[in-house]
Amino acid sequence: MKKIFLTLILSFILSVNVNATDSKFNKFIKWLEDNNHTQYLEINKNYDECKNCTRWDAGPRCFVEVGKPKKQCVLDGDQSYGEGGYKWAGHKKYKTNLNVKFYKSSEIPWGAKPNKDTLLYYLFRYIDTENGYDRAGSKGSKNPYKFKTELRDDKISKYIKKHMQKTALLSYLLYEDGKITIDEISPKDRFGILYDNNTQFTSMSVGKSIVSYVTGHAICKGYIDSVDTKLNDWPLLKNTLFFDQELINLLNMAAGHQKYADKNLKTNQYKKNANANTVEFHLQKGVFKNSKKAKNKYQYTNFITNILINYVWFKSEGQFQNLLDEIFIDKAKVENDVWFLKMNDKTVKSNNRNNKILKEYKVRDEDGPLRYSFRASRYDYLRIAKAMLDDWQNDTCVGKYLKDIHERRIPKNDKWKDDKNESLNPKSYAGQFYADYSGMRGRNIMGMVGKGGQSIMIDFDQGRIVVINTMHTDYNWKKISHSVIKNGT
Repeated sequence: MKKIFLTLILSFILSVNVNATDSKFNKFIKWLEDNNHTQYLEINKNYDECKNCTRWDAGPRCFVEVGKPKKQCVLDGDQSYGEGGYKWAGHKKYKTNLNVKFYKSSEIPWGAKPNKDTLLYYLFRYIDTENGYDRAGSKGSKNPYKFKTELRDDKISKYIKKHMQKTALLSYLLYEDGKITIDEISPKDRFGILYDNNTQFTSMSVGKSIVSYVTGHAICKGYIDSVDTKLNDWPLLKNTLFFDQELINLLNMAAGHQKYADKNLKTNQYKKNANANTVEFHLQKGVFKNSKKAKNKYQYTNFITNILINYVWFKSEGQFQNLLDEIFIDKAKVENDVWFLKMNDKTVKSNNRNNKILKEYKVRDEDGPLRYSFRASRYDYLRIAKAMLDDWQNDTCVGKYLKDIHERRIPKNDKWKDDKNESLNPKSYAGQFYADYSGMRGRNIMGMVGKGGQSIMIDFDQGRIVVINTMHTDYNWKKISHSVIKNGT
């Protein structure tokens, strides 16, 4: 009961009035207009009459008589002259009929219950917001892997089809026995106007597992010796708790960093989100400056993965692009471009308006601008997961890496217990993957989890993969992912 109460309070705090708006909403309306999605728009009947009635450009056409503006051209019909002048409505050609609830955060908060219209708008935000970042990734392959398909028609496939119609789910893919057996995507009348087979959607923290996979390839290429390599050759780590630590400690989120960060950074000097600033800033100027290592224990922290991907860049000695291409083009054979986000001068400046240490600075590659945040299309997420499965089953060098981090997994010891939740159900953490799911003791299964319900589960023994892209965690993960991996149904 207490948890439910706290969830309701959090949802209230993080939301604002349904009649409010935010900076992206007008851009969304313009996008709907430009792409002829008139089902979500209404013509503003007062547009022609009031379109130029503003504080700076209100002419005679805007007034009934001198000193009395037309009611239809001012907010709430208020014709009075106030301290700031008349309250001109600022008419646009179209207004939306969408019933959108806006949140104070840029993302839908955990515990919220957004309606379809709100989900549609925030999907636009998620796709649009990260477009200001640079990219580090690979082009689509000229010979993308072609999946075989043999679709099931059974109880679970029918349940998932119905589930797509009433939840925030964007895509569901089940791969087993070497082929796709369930393939569902949000229809046009739900989220399909924004999301299709080629939409490169955010991974959220699923990207952490992909960073680990890239790290495994860097080890197999000889750029890094092993997961036991001591991190004492990268200047950025000097005078921090991370210097001279074994790589496996960072892979397992157990670097003794809990004094300085939980999921986010423990600071009031600048933004707590690790993705707002480079690795160099956090280590040499921010919260980890002169930091001291504590006991090695699991503490999930976003910043750790940014250290990992930028360390791989550093160790690859100018071959980072080739490394990514070998993984995503040559091995996974992705169809569309895939990439990690990369900070630049503009994103740093935008994210640091309230930074008490440094509001802007020049972003250089050697300062660690790469983020774990990853983008790929729905089938390409499956292609990458299949590459992991193939590596494991074929016992390749990277397959041995995956088996090694799985063998050296550590307990998460979560305070909260919820077997229906994609991140709380697994009891162990294995080198940026989740492991030890309920009811599957002794099985080689690893999962990838991202905010908002992004989920990929791989059963390395049975050769089964479930890939879920979604807007929000309002779907039945236990039924359509956990149980399908566990039982096949």
